Amino acid sequence: MAAAGKLEGIQACVFDAYGTLFNVASPVEKLAGEIGDKAADLAPLWRQKQLEYTWLRSLMGVHVDFWHVTREALDYALKRLEINETGLADELMTLYLKLDAYPDAVEGLNAVRKKGRRTAILSNGSPSMLDAIVRHAGLDKLFEQVLSVEDVGIYKPSRRVYRLAMQKLSIADAPSICFVSANTWDAQAAAQFGFQVVRIARTPTIDDNIPGMPARVIDSLTALVDLV
Repeated sequence: MAAAGKLEGIQACVFDAYGTLFNVASPVEKLAGEIGDKAADLAPLWRQKQLEYTWLRSLMGVHVDFWHVTREALDYALKRLEINETGLADELMTLYLKLDAYPDAVEGLNAVRKKGRRTAILSNGSPSMLDAIVRHAGLDKLFEQVLSVEDVGIYKPSRRVYRLAMQKLSIADAPSICFVSANTWDAQAAAQFGFQVVRIARTPTIDDNIPGMPARVIDSLTALVDLV
């Protein structure tokens, strides 16, 4: 676990969306009865390929939006697991626009806002995808801005994405932003960029062997308010 104690000089808390505020496994969980015993393998494989495709496309310089990438990853996962139910892919994609927010999201966000900290989302998601899930979860009043990588045309962990948050929030100093993510690679890349990073441990995992380390690790978003 990272060291305890308050982070100094924080003006804004910027949150990753997928896996941090919203449960990316919820579409598969909702259709698990139809999918059967392969459901346990489908959700993590879909997520793995979704992330891999964002990284590969960024390196290749061939950008498409997150909706396209998400469908490509799903099609791969279904084919690899030999899941062939007609209409299942379309149903899962529809549910991806209605992801469940984690139970601690609303309380954690409200507490941070009441403390006077600005709040924003910085996500790989396309603007339409983010608008859909934020509204569905009833979080649309809790963010000053919802920022998409589509503004820069490349995915995290490009420095251009993290710089976008500074530009849109008109914050000149990176350490004035507390970036919150459940994804180790995202948290560490944001820390290497210069943000003060809090990783929320949604799953039992350790930090990756890449540059950058989170300043703090928490088990619930409700703990964030004591750090900022």
